[in-house]
Amino acid sequence: MSRIDTSLKAYLEMNIIPRYAAFDKAHRADHVNMVIEQSLKLAGTIPDVDRNMAFAVAAFHDLGLANGRENHHIDSRTILENDAFIRSHFTPEQIRIMGEAVEDHRASRSGSPRSIYGMIVAEADRFIDCETILRRTIQYGLSHYPGLDREGHFRRTMQHLDEKYGPDGYLKIWMPKSDNAARLAHLRSMMTDPDLMRREFDRIFSQECTGC
Repeated sequence: MSRIDTSLKAYLEMNIIPRYAAFDKAHRADHVNMVIEQSLKLAGTIPDVDRNMAFAVAAFHDLGLANGRENHHIDSRTILENDAFIRSHFTPEQIRIMGEAVEDHRASRSGSPRSIYGMIVAEADRFIDCETILRRTIQYGLSHYPGLDREGHFRRTMQHLDEKYGPDGYLKIWMPKSDNAARLAHLRSMMTDPDLMRREFDRIFSQECTGC
């Protein structure tokens, strides 16, 4: 298992992760730190995977949100590939692989990731926890659709969950050793119970939007 380079760790923690503070509540430091943690955990189970590359990919994966969500995966790749520290610490081939992995993390992207590093960050970004997914979906809605009332947010939340996590949703599970398959099955089971989903939505929505 490759060891984490201390200078890389310090650079990412001091110069990259703090940038997430400018994003919506669903994509701040707690999110990127979760993706880093899960990426390193997955990388540790796969022989010959460079954990430093996996670390960098996870840290950079959502930085393109600074330019908006639509092309954030592409913009995140550009940011990583043009970062002076990254260029001084990795080979051009490693940077190409990492750039592709950052681009491949997006759940709605068609096609499978082009390398194991893309599979790792994609899987880590899909860390499936029912409450976390509901909360992040609500947080995103409150940030980007402030004109919606509670009912509007509930409809948007359920539509998003169905489009992404439903039986015909676009989310794919890439790492068979991850826990996501079982968690996805549990989430889909919850989604078949509208009363349960309404109760969970109302509870979390009230916590996130006091006075709404």
